Amino acid sequence: MSDAYIALADGRVLEARARAPGRTRGELVFTTAYTGYEESLTDPSYAEQILTFSYPLIGNYGVRTERFESESVQPRAAIARELTDDVADWLAGEGVPAVDHVDTREIVTTVREEGAMACGIAAGPDATPEDAVDEMEACKPMSDHVDIGAQVSVAEPTVHEGGGDVDVALLDCGAKGSIISSLTDRGADVHVLPYDATPEDVAAVEPDVLFVSNGPGDPENFVAAQNVVDEFAGELPLAGICLGQQVITSALGGSTEKMAFGHRGVNQPVKDLRTDKVVMTTQNHGYTVDDTGPLEVTQVNVNDDTVEGLDSEELDVITRQYHPEANPGPHDSLGFFDEVLDLASSSRRVAAD
Repeated sequence: MSDAYIALADGRVLEARARAPGRTRGELVFTTAYTGYEESLTDPSYAEQILTFSYPLIGNYGVRTERFESESVQPRAAIARELTDDVADWLAGEGVPAVDHVDTREIVTTVREEGAMACGIAAGPDATPEDAVDEMEACKPMSDHVDIGAQVSVAEPTVHEGGGDVDVALLDCGAKGSIISSLTDRGADVHVLPYDATPEDVAAVEPDVLFVSNGPGDPENFVAAQNVVDEFAGELPLAGICLGQQVITSALGGSTEKMAFGHRGVNQPVKDLRTDKVVMTTQNHGYTVDDTGPLEVTQVNVNDDTVEGLDSEELDVITRQYHPEANPGPHDSLGFFDEVLDLASSSRRVAAD
């Protein structure tokens, strides 16, 4: 007898097994990653979403906190074909509903064909199909989460020291921990600022580069971050990852759009238009740049030609839609962080001259 239900916006209610009890709702998405479930479940970009794993067994190498990308589980719920006890207990301890024993192939196919959609979950001994439907009907579109940044950002500025001579002002719109460590490992001092930091807050740390992080939701809702980018464009090197690319583009006069089901996985091929080389990348986003404004497209997704990399020599801008830090995923593009710090150092030398 089923003790969990998944209500989809197309009217169907799927039966499942409860592994962590609770009721919740969110945008239904999927990841094709076959490893890295700890990193995915702690990635702040999954806030307000229900994460489905297409790989059938999740948890086969346990749960280790050193792999976490943030301090807590970020999706509203998790769905898998089979969850191990380690992962189920972890999610239950975090108060995050989790279900398995469901045909995740059907869910993934539905999202691919119909797009990311509202979803409701009810799990536990007293759960009913009606409970799941009620949750689904109360689910808001991602663009309506206008202050989602407050859920995933630091409340106060923090500093992560790398011991070098480059200072990075990082707008935390939901930054993964490995983005910060990728910078500190290269000697940068990273000043992590709240998502709604002001231009004055940024100026106070006297940075060599402004970095806009990844994060959840609609980039058009990160108005404060766009204002900061607009203030420093042309005066300070700009870098961004994922949502950061979208925020920077919008601030400079470009635009973004929502994708049907997004890119989420660790095997997305990206082609560099300058070198004709293809690298495999980790991705997690539901929005993309459609008008690049003054920025040059330097990299594209091999599968659908969406924008993956933007540069501007005139404005000292370098952004990537994918996650060069990976975690999980391939390390083909870690050199991005070296490029960012080289850009900051070069700009500082020019300013000194």
